[in-house]
Amino acid sequence: MAELNDELRALLAQTRYAILATHDPEERIHLTPVWFLFDDGLFYFESFSGSRKIKNLKKNPSASVVVDGREPGRESWVSAAGTADILTGDEARAINADVRRRYMTQAARDDPRIEPVFAAADDVTIRLTPTRWRSWAAKDLDDQFFGGILGGTPEQWFLPVEV
Repeated sequence: MAELNDELRALLAQTRYAILATHDPEERIHLTPVWFLFDDGLFYFESFSGSRKIKNLKKNPSASVVVDGREPGRESWVSAAGTADILTGDEARAINADVRRRYMTQAARDDPRIEPVFAAADDVTIRLTPTRWRSWAAKDLDDQFFGGILGGTPEQWFLPVEV
């Protein structure tokens, strides 16, 4: 897949967790669940400057991310691979605040016990510039082979998945 379609853009606009993959010094894959912001074709992830993922990216800027929807019978995912760079200072603080706005309530962001801790803990931003996209949707399989019955009544066909 060369480009994102509207369905995938809609998935990335939802408040979901992503899994970020980097390479550790031994070239093993290091996976981390992260909050994210997708804006103008780029992914942003807040992080602590001393984290393993930041150390990994300083040695090898190659990274991948996957975001998935897990509704039974309607599962879908989109992944992107590309090059990451690390933003610091005011730019990182502003983007990280935007990321938190996607995941935290206004009450949490206004609470002096909560917001300052999150803001201090994540002092840099990872910006991932995708060069390759992949995706999959159960709906396509369902439509092709089952006439849409799996997604229409998923509780008839699938056990609940814990999220």
